[in-house]
Amino acid sequence: MTKAITMSVDATAAATATTGIYTTPATTTAAPKQTLDSQAFLQLLVTQLTNQDPSSPMDTNQMMTQTTQLSSMEQLTALSATSRESFALQMRSSAAALIGQKVGYTNAKGVAVTGIATSVSFAAATPTVTVGSDVVPLDSVSAITSSTAPATSTASTSA
Repeated sequence: MTKAITMSVDATAAATATTGIYTTPATTTAAPKQTLDSQAFLQLLVTQLTNQDPSSPMDTNQMMTQTTQLSSMEQLTALSATSRESFALQMRSSAAALIGQKVGYTNAKGVAVTGIATSVSFAAATPTVTVGSDVVPLDSVSAITSSTAPATSTASTSA
C-alpha cells in the first residue's frame, strides 16, 4: 500500500528557488482601524441580520438599542470634533490678542525673558508668538502685561 503525500508549493518561492535567487515578495498591509466608526457598525448590524436564525429572529428591542447606540456614538463624535475646533479657535484668539502686549516666557536656556509680542503664527498645531527674535509657543507664555504704562493722575484740591 502506497501512501500519497500532498504538499502545496508557493509559485513565487518555487520560481526563485530554481534560479538560486531569493527575493521577498512585496506585501502591503493596511493599518488596522483603532476605532469603530458608523460604517463598521452598520456592516456588523447587516451581517447580524443576514445571518440570523429565521426561527429565532433578532429582537426588535435589541435592534432599536443598537440603532440608538449608533446614533449616540455619532453625536458624541460630532461633539468631540466641535470641542476640538472650539479649543483651537480660542487658542488662536488668545494668541492674536497678545500682539502689542508685553509677555513673559522661559527661553530655551531656562532664562526668564520678557518682551513685546510683535506677531503670531498659526502654522503649527499650537500658535506661536514672535517676541524679538524668539518664536515662543503659546503654551510657553507665562505672563502678560499691558505694554503701555498706566496713566497716573494727580488730583488737585482747591482750598
